[in-house]
Amino acid sequence: MAHAEEITNRLIHEKSPYLLQHAHNPVDWYPWGDEAFLKAKKEGKPILLSIGYSTCHWCHVMEKESYSNPEIAKIINRSFVAIKVDREERPDIDSVYMNAVQAMTSSGGWPLNVFLTPDKKPFYGGTYFPPDYLKRLLLSIADSWKNKRSEIAQSAGQFTDELNNLAAISKAQEVIPETVFDSAFERLSAGYDSSYGGFSFAPKFPAPHTLSLLLRYYYKTGNKKALEMVENTLIHMADGGIHDHLGGGFHRYSTDREWFLPHFEKMLYDQAMLARAYLEAYQITEKEKYAQAARDIFDYVLRDMTSPQGGFYSAEDADSAPDSKYPENKKEGAYYVWTKTEIINVLGKEAGELFSYRYGIKDGGNVANDPRNEFKQKNVLSISHTIEETAKHFNKSLKDAGISLSASKQKLILVREKRSRPHQDDNVLTDWNGLIISSLASGGKILHEARYLDASKKAAGFVLNTLKTKDVRLLHRFRDNSADIQGFLDDYAFLIEGLLDLYEATFEVIYFNEAVNLAGKMMRSFEDKTTGGFFFSAADAETILESRAKEYYDGALPSGNSMAVLVLLRLNRMTLDKDFENAAQNSLKSITATLLRAPTAFTQMLIALDYSLSPTKEIVVVSKEASDAIVEQITSLIYSYFLPHKILLFRTSNENDPILSLVSWTKGQNLIAGKIAIYVCEKHVCNLPVTELGKLKNVLERK
Repeated sequence: MAHAEEITNRLIHEKSPYLLQHAHNPVDWYPWGDEAFLKAKKEGKPILLSIGYSTCHWCHVMEKESYSNPEIAKIINRSFVAIKVDREERPDIDSVYMNAVQAMTSSGGWPLNVFLTPDKKPFYGGTYFPPDYLKRLLLSIADSWKNKRSEIAQSAGQFTDELNNLAAISKAQEVIPETVFDSAFERLSAGYDSSYGGFSFAPKFPAPHTLSLLLRYYYKTGNKKALEMVENTLIHMADGGIHDHLGGGFHRYSTDREWFLPHFEKMLYDQAMLARAYLEAYQITEKEKYAQAARDIFDYVLRDMTSPQGGFYSAEDADSAPDSKYPENKKEGAYYVWTKTEIINVLGKEAGELFSYRYGIKDGGNVANDPRNEFKQKNVLSISHTIEETAKHFNKSLKDAGISLSASKQKLILVREKRSRPHQDDNVLTDWNGLIISSLASGGKILHEARYLDASKKAAGFVLNTLKTKDVRLLHRFRDNSADIQGFLDDYAFLIEGLLDLYEATFEVIYFNEAVNLAGKMMRSFEDKTTGGFFFSAADAETILESRAKEYYDGALPSGNSMAVLVLLRLNRMTLDKDFENAAQNSLKSITATLLRAPTAFTQMLIALDYSLSPTKEIVVVSKEASDAIVEQITSLIYSYFLPHKILLFRTSNENDPILSLVSWTKGQNLIAGKIAIYVCEKHVCNLPVTELGKLKNVLERK
């Protein structure tokens, strides 16, 4: 019999890290494509569609337990056509079948395992199946397919029709009342955990766009409870084990109420959106803890998630090998956890005890709830005592305690780096890169860190040069020197957001111009001109089932529709192009009834709605040249304020400035007595221009 590594299937020729992880399975996997579906039709077999991604813990478990099992593989190969899909490569396929499984079972997740007819219609599905259960299920479905095929086909057809009907949101005529924000706030308040922050008990997900919505609600209403909910959540996350206190960044979610024991996976999109939430909280409160949390995220991303070309990788796995001699023997969190003995051996008794007191390290381990016995004797770093408490406990000055803790961190980082690292998903995805480009651009200005801006510019240049075609089409994925897969709505909307933020941070017109061009392409390729909103896939893309899907729900990521509405509204305020405004408003109208029923399921859409309904601060800086040092002082002052409805433009006094082709309405705005002038307008009605920072401060502080 061939050794496992000698077995190869069709996935060996794919680029996806996830598909390559299954390339040596005895299962005869096919990638998604015509070859697999033609085989299913020709041989009259049902399809086993399995969807996951390369840093998914339970995907690894199922691959090891079931898809590497020769007995299970034999059943699959005999009775099914097996298709593997990477959800990061093909979010369109994942979206369709995730919706189907959620409709069938009221739950979803990855790995996603769905049984289809040869014409792609789902008839049964679920997530992780233990090997014994999977074996019984495969035999049962194979038997039913043999003896009750017509009934299955009829049922699958009816179910698919129902899914298609659900996907078609009818155009609503009513205007969304502003009371929807109060309704969302009340519902979030009802689910809020006042002890530890967050909006559920366990597991707990960061939900950064929910936090950003609450900050806007505070800005809009002055309701202090909204700010308190955000601060309490951000503080507990920053102090908890969900935060990597040595290497920086945040893990995917907390398995408990206290943000203590995380699922140790790290996702690029979480870093991008959490950094944004911490930056906004810093602008409002000026509390250094939030600025430090954002720096911590950015430093991690720049160090560990950046490709040589400047794009950003997708994720790092939760699992790694505790012993590098046995790389196949991986465990959850092995890279991140410590025994007390290890801490003392590395740091010495005195520094080790001080560090252990600060971070809750215990002799017998600090993971009390460990149902699978994964963390015996192990400790997750989590702030248990403030630096003040730590210094007092060890009779040290604050300065000496701080120096000791900082030195201890550096020593532990060096030791940790010698461990077997978690697998890195080195897909560079356009949409997720758009999110981090946005956060780095704003963070560079807010935190006065040029290297964050430089990283944002480098990533934008990489995406525009590598993942954009000559006819202004975006591609979704770059890996292994290859850019491919036609872009989805999220790719356009998220990248446009990043480019607009990068323009406002740098005043380099190329980013503004690219955003305008991509927005035009997005409307032509994705907009539903009949009922409003935007389809997930382009008009000429593959249709998975019979109807083109639209995504409105804001899950771990904002929906493409939510972000599309926001960027189109921003572009309308900047350019006065009515086409942008009309497309945005039609999308909002198309979801009115659904939004009113469940506002907390659409927090990013509510952010867009808030932008739509609020007066915009249009700030135009006019100078002789962009490199003027005073321009930097002006923008630093502007970025020190939380101004969620602002647009920021720059033009030189040169009448041939290329920006004027995009924002012709600024033509009448000129220098004042040869000095830099700042125009602050609302709904394009402008205050008298100011030339001094003190006066600008007074104008910005007016609501």
